Amino acid sequence: MPAPVLLDDVDRSLIRLLVEDGRLSMNELARRAGVARATAYARVERLQRDGVITGFTATIDPARVGLGVTALILLNVRQGDWRSALERLLAVPGVTYLAMTSGAFDMVMVVRAPDVQHLRDVVLGQLHGVPHVRSTQTVFVLEEHGPVPPPV
Repeated sequence: MPAPVLLDDVDRSLIRLLVEDGRLSMNELARRAGVARATAYARVERLQRDGVITGFTATIDPARVGLGVTALILLNVRQGDWRSALERLLAVPGVTYLAMTSGAFDMVMVVRAPDVQHLRDVVLGQLHGVPHVRSTQTVFVLEEHGPVPPPV
């Protein structure tokens, strides 16, 4: 695991502003952060080089693109097969997020689907078709707050 990058208040301000709106021009970013444009430019470039800023993206409403059903799926996999399981699970249609976890479940994933029937097909057809998966538990998301993982 790489060592954490030391951030000062300017770095944190630039990051916060870019998380809020990744399309800010460098001039506007500098103005809002209260620094010179050259400072903002150099800092953002350094934050990218150091791997703090890993990319820029657009946030979309999953329901507006036809993915109105979201579920958290908790998985248990055969312990010796977790590396192979990762590759297979990331290829399952509708998976937007996958994390290895501690505790009662080995992994958690976010799946987005157009409807419950598609979600059923993903869980019963796709996930249970992965030989490494021992069991799953599906939790429907009723409402979301905060950053939404991209659905497409």
